[in-house]
Amino acid sequence: MADSGVTLPIKVDMSYRDVVRGYLPQPSVVATDLQAQLKEIGIEINITPMESGAFLDAAAAGKLPMFMLGWGADYPDATNFLDYHFGASSSPSFGDHDPKLTDLLTKAAQLSDPAERLKIYSEANTEIADFSPMVPIAHGGNAGAFKASIKGAYTGAFSAAQFRVMENPDTDSIIFEQNAEPISMYCNDESDGETFAACEQVTDSLLGFELGGGNVVPALSTEWSANDDLTEWTFKLREGVKFSDGSDFDSADVYATYAAMWDESNPEHVGRQGATWDYFNTFFGGFLNPAPAAS
Repeated sequence: MADSGVTLPIKVDMSYRDVVRGYLPQPSVVATDLQAQLKEIGIEINITPMESGAFLDAAAAGKLPMFMLGWGADYPDATNFLDYHFGASSSPSFGDHDPKLTDLLTKAAQLSDPAERLKIYSEANTEIADFSPMVPIAHGGNAGAFKASIKGAYTGAFSAAQFRVMENPDTDSIIFEQNAEPISMYCNDESDGETFAACEQVTDSLLGFELGGGNVVPALSTEWSANDDLTEWTFKLREGVKFSDGSDFDSADVYATYAAMWDESNPEHVGRQGATWDYFNTFFGGFLNPAPAAS
């Protein structure tokens, strides 16, 4: 047998978020089981539970050699899975970018024909399989339950359930439970579902999903259109919308919101110390005026 050059045992830290998730309801049990299985092939695992925010920051920065993390769709498209994790502007969670893979994903994301996209995504899947940066362990199910007396109750397919469309006939409060505390309430620079669930109760978007479904519906905009190559989008804003302080909502507010998220030099581009603005960076291909990389 040829010498592989690998000295056994291999020792590595494996980290996980110390919270309950729908796809990972017992993380310590799963970690212990993986530890035992890998030991049989000469890999010694040191299990490292971490606080949720610190874990996500470290994973996004590429600082964790091995970790357990699940994923649920934010919207129904392949870009939400492949581009977010492996695209040209994705975080270094899984190591250095693969130029062949990023080129394929960039090309597929710019097409609207499903058949043409499928051909390219098939190539992308083969490329991912060649270096296997992640190993699927399980496909988790999800369930939401409400007290029978809550009127208008539903579960969101891609976004958090909106409590404003529900009613508790016994009181003016709705009590809800989720897996962990929100990491922060500065919504733009977080990537955990608990933050999103809270933020979606107090913020609105230009477009949204139908209640309980995946079809796109108007929200703060009433109409929208795009040019032929999908590089310019036009939105007609809903009239009569006001902020909680009574001030009017207009296009300047939309511009200011995107500027704060997209321009890293914007004075409003602030949030929790150490957060990565991971979603916005990935979905929009990077920041304007990016800060110099840390040495």
